[in-house]
Amino acid sequence: MSFRPADFRHAVLGAAVALTFALSAGAVMAQDAKPAAASSAAPAAAGSAAAPAAAAPAEAATAAVKPGDATAGQGKAAVCGACHGIDGNSADPQYPKLAGQHEAYIARQLTNFKAAKRQNPIMLGMASPLSEQDMHDIGAYFATKVSRPGVADEALVEHGQKLYREGDVARGIPACMACHLTDGRGNPGAGYPQLAGQHAQYVEATLKSWHDGTVWGDDAHAQIMPAIAKKLEPKDITALASYIEGLHSADSGDTATAAP
Repeated sequence: MSFRPADFRHAVLGAAVALTFALSAGAVMAQDAKPAAASSAAPAAAGSAAAPAAAAPAEAATAAVKPGDATAGQGKAAVCGACHGIDGNSADPQYPKLAGQHEAYIARQLTNFKAAKRQNPIMLGMASPLSEQDMHDIGAYFATKVSRPGVADEALVEHGQKLYREGDVARGIPACMACHLTDGRGNPGAGYPQLAGQHAQYVEATLKSWHDGTVWGDDAHAQIMPAIAKKLEPKDITALASYIEGLHSADSGDTATAAP
């Protein structure tokens, strides 16, 4: 899901994030010099010593990435709270809820922002200083939070529910629940995000963006939603967005929310 531009405060927050997540420089390895036994032996010794030294940074980078740590992620995600809410439940519907979202999905989107495969100037600044470990830690933190369910417009429920649960075979539109499940919790193993309770305004804007040709990456997975969204009419998008906002599981504990 995309992150919309905000006001000047985000520029300040971007600077804060850069300081927070700045990586420390790696240690410099040194070796005592020894007299060469023969001039012809010196190049061979240098070559054998250089190989492990060159491989060390790559090995260290691979070993450094571990499953996300929610405790570490809480501090790293503090700056995210300005737009997405401290607990991942954004108050402003132009910004997506991150609460309950899957760790791997959040890390993937941050990676796309950092690589500018997913275009957003604010998020580019926020993601640029993050390491892969930072991204997983932030994802792990938000994954522990509970998304607050929203309310669907009753006038749009029937249309939205039909598309979400059945799709439209005649138009080649698959059912949303095939990937995002009946309760909208998504499928983390397959990389499909949680949708339940997401702001209708954000969902509608995102679907319209995909419909108009926006793509969040250059891999096959990133092509799925733009291809589907192109087949949706404006009324379909509005109905689906509303239905998704009201979508929640039976054990959400929010009896005041109208379940679609």
